[in-house]
Amino acid sequence: MTEAPVPILMYHEIGTDPNEATRELSVTPGDFAAQMALIGDLGLTPVTAADLAACWRGGRPLPARPVLITFDDGYEGVHRHALPVLAQHGFTATVFVSTGWIRGPHDTGDSPDTMLDWAQVSELAAAGVEIGGHSHTHPQLDQLDDAALRHELIHCREIVTDELGTAPASFAYPYGYSSRRVRQAVRETGYGQALAVGNSLARRRQGPYALRRVTVRRSTGVEEFERLVKGRGIARNFAGDRALTKGYALVRRARQVRRKAIRSRV
Repeated sequence: MTEAPVPILMYHEIGTDPNEATRELSVTPGDFAAQMALIGDLGLTPVTAADLAACWRGGRPLPARPVLITFDDGYEGVHRHALPVLAQHGFTATVFVSTGWIRGPHDTGDSPDTMLDWAQVSELAAAGVEIGGHSHTHPQLDQLDDAALRHELIHCREIVTDELGTAPASFAYPYGYSSRRVRQAVRETGYGQALAVGNSLARRRQGPYALRRVTVRRSTGVEEFERLVKGRGIARNFAGDRALTKGYALVRRARQVRRKAIRSRV
């Protein structure tokens, strides 16, 4: 039996006054509340990334009409604005934290906006939100050498484990970028599953380390949001994104080739 595809929603900041760097991917608290109400009205059942992967890996049935609500980076508004709404509906979610951006002893000081602190991350976890890894400093992982790549993955995992007392089971690739080498390193460092972007529905055949998500933006209206969670018209909605992604992929591959050529001459 072929499992039905699952919408995995990718949020970033939930806030009223984002800075220019985060504005496009920032959703207002009012819009987020309306989107969660719609999920409830449609009878969808939120699950975590770990739940989805465990069901697909073990052949166990998912709840009826599953959906994943995920947040990248670790913005403070996830605690301030999103958590009360999730609690109101009894929804779970997964938050992927870049540990060098979380306020506290591991903070590198270069976060893009106001981020969670570790007490807030702990409160999210206590409320049933899954806390996953999102690297330490949020680099493009496929552009790193092996040593730097493993440091980003392992350091993130160790910090989350030390702060929460539980190792993160799930990972999300910064910027959505990965490669076979990156996915292998994620698996080898102990993460059970990983999420990309792709702007399409997640399917079991994608494999546990390349599950795709759809982006929710500040400009995502209620009708578009309903289409996303119903899996309708996604290719059309993100056609422009795919064109830009393909173009930028060519640039990134050229950079990789140049770096390899430079290293071979050293």
